Amino acid sequence: MSDAIEEKQAFYISGWLFLPIWLALAGAVAWSVVGRTALMGGVPSVPGIIALPLLFFIAKGFNIQAPNIAGVFTFFGRYAGTVRIDGFFWVNPFFQKQRISLRVNNLNTPTLKVNDRAGNPIEVAAVVVWRVADTARATFDVEDYATYIIIQAESALRAVVSGRWYDGDAEGQHSLRADLDAVAQVLATTIQQHVALAGIEIVEARISHLAYAPEIASAMLRRQQAAAVVAARSYIVEGSVGMVKQAIDQLEASGVVRFADADRIKLVTNLMTVLVADNETQPVLSVGKE
Repeated sequence: MSDAIEEKQAFYISGWLFLPIWLALAGAVAWSVVGRTALMGGVPSVPGIIALPLLFFIAKGFNIQAPNIAGVFTFFGRYAGTVRIDGFFWVNPFFQKQRISLRVNNLNTPTLKVNDRAGNPIEVAAVVVWRVADTARATFDVEDYATYIIIQAESALRAVVSGRWYDGDAEGQHSLRADLDAVAQVLATTIQQHVALAGIEIVEARISHLAYAPEIASAMLRRQQAAAVVAARSYIVEGSVGMVKQAIDQLEASGVVRFADADRIKLVTNLMTVLVADNETQPVLSVGKE
């Protein structure tokens, strides 16, 4: 936005440098008001009396600031600048100050129910690490930046999850469950785009909870189990075919036996039955009559 307020540094002076000046002024005013009356019996100085409230008003400009705390100052309703330093300093006493934390914060989103790209309802939650980067935007461009990031983080999380598959597409790509690092990077980038207006920096964002919704969890578990069984069976069959071929080739190469086509079929059937079956099996042997 072209009219967005950008952070700038406010004018300030080291408090330790300005304090001796203020103490000297305070001593002069005290002498003109109290000292002359007590020691010399004179009348208190009118300028000294007038300067006394002014002295206390000037003291209003002294500020003590803790580390990772910024002071955002306004001057008669207009943004005057930000002081990020910690320590003791003095600013224009007409400034109005608002403190804002620069410390890193953790946000745990509530568990959301979102449909993935395949339309399956899933439960998802994320942890977001953030901090204020632009104090002017965080203070003046949004009503409450802490509430703003909660809402925008949930919106970004829904957008990222709805654009991917829980277990991946047909080629196993764009998976929420398997590509956690890639999802974290996309999630952090998406949240950053959502909260840029508020001057917030996203340090890290990761999915902390991911599961199928209860109404489809059992069905999806059975599907995963079936897929695992099919994959295991395919591996067993592939290995068994290789073992049978190797056994027949070695028997014929060593001259132990010569197989007719019918005998080869029976041997292959028996070996595959023994190798592939789940339960203990007995091969079928043909016994010729004498």
